[in-house]
Amino acid sequence: MLGALAHDTRLAVYRLMVEAGPEGLPAGEIARRLDVPPPTLSFHLRDLVDAGLAVDRREGRSIFYAADYATMNALMAFLTDNCCGGRPELCAPASCTPSPKTRSNEDEAPARARRGR
Repeated sequence: MLGALAHDTRLAVYRLMVEAGPEGLPAGEIARRLDVPPPTLSFHLRDLVDAGLAVDRREGRSIFYAADYATMNALMAFLTDNCCGGRPELCAPASCTPSPKTRSNEDEAPARARRGR
């Protein structure tokens, strides 16, 4: 999982999916927001799905991609348990719950993803 997130483009894609919430985004919208060519994006999305960090679903002719929050929380818990020297309070919080989408979050997400933040 960490290897899948170690690439700048995949990390930007994953951040965008996390910000989009459980409903996810269609692949074309991800490509547009991050200015990534569709074939390149398909490669990166497949790596995230194969790593268990993202899920995909077909709706009509579109494929939507969303972060798998359970897997992300399990990874955070693993890192907290194993990387905080036995002191999880140093690394809290160890879970993420998707927040309701707001208009400002939608508008800001592409800019943050492009900046790599």
